[in-house]
Amino acid sequence: MYKNFYRFSFLSVVLSVIIALTVTVAPAYGQSVSVEKDGYIKWVDFNVTYNALSECLKYDIDTYGKKEHASWIDLLAILSARGGGTFKNYKSSHLAKITLELKSGKTIDAITKDLKYYDYYKEAYTGVLGGFVGEYEIERDDGTYEKKYGLKAFSPIAKGYSYSHFDDFGASRSYGFRRKHLGHDMMGSVGTPVIAVESGYVECVGWNQYGGWRIGIRSFDKKRYYYYAHLRRDHPYNDMYEGKIVTAGDVIGYLGMTGYSTKENVNNINTPHLHWGMQLIFDESQKDAVAEIWIDLYAITKLLEQNRSAVERNDEEKEYYRKYEMFEKGIET
Repeated sequence: MYKNFYRFSFLSVVLSVIIALTVTVAPAYGQSVSVEKDGYIKWVDFNVTYNALSECLKYDIDTYGKKEHASWIDLLAILSARGGGTFKNYKSSHLAKITLELKSGKTIDAITKDLKYYDYYKEAYTGVLGGFVGEYEIERDDGTYEKKYGLKAFSPIAKGYSYSHFDDFGASRSYGFRRKHLGHDMMGSVGTPVIAVESGYVECVGWNQYGGWRIGIRSFDKKRYYYYAHLRRDHPYNDMYEGKIVTAGDVIGYLGMTGYSTKENVNNINTPHLHWGMQLIFDESQKDAVAEIWIDLYAITKLLEQNRSAVERNDEEKEYYRKYEMFEKGIET
């Protein structure tokens, strides 16, 4: 499963044909969502900026439980539909206009009634962000739990560990064959604890010649497949196996530099880093398809800096574990 993560270059002609046959429903400026005649989304160009994500998230959290509340996904979908499918020219005033309508008593249904493409963007952004925000309980230092509503997805790098990154999605790669980088790299130190961004179940674990020691985790709604690669040689995982249930914030492995080798447990990556990726799956036929949907995670990675999982080391086991347990409403693990 996902063993052929990078296989796009020699299939580029086939992909071009598929896209050419696609019925595009994006407006004049953009191309962020397309759908084929069978009805499910076939492509998402996730270009939402960090500022838009952060400001919509803040409004969602600040108004939760109030009459003027709106989910950040609704807000982002409205902004995208009004902005022609792009956030290139996004300004805070664009969001303020929507929130003013909400505070005046207008509902989301009323705001979007005649807004073409809103439904598409809502479905697309739900695919990307559907498991990120909600009600949860988080452990305190005294062992009791606090009920909260907000961001419940975590940064892939544990709290207290430094990293650097830049927007490298789509950059050229040449190992094996010429291809595009379909994830996001976070440069750090070997052994840094790697964190599950979202709760779900382990769908694949083991060696891949491109990603080295890697883990694939599927969200419970099955819309998102998370790929964590280049984990540490000799000790890549923290008790990972196919079918295991993980909770957002759990330590799943350790940053390394494995990969680019058909031989297992080899360091052939020049710089220690975590490669993490998100594949969107709107229909199971897309899981291992030619035209898989991988998105740019730069803005999301910046957003998740707001929520980093504190960890502590068990000296006897020589493993790291999350410091504070978390329980999510509606999810039984």
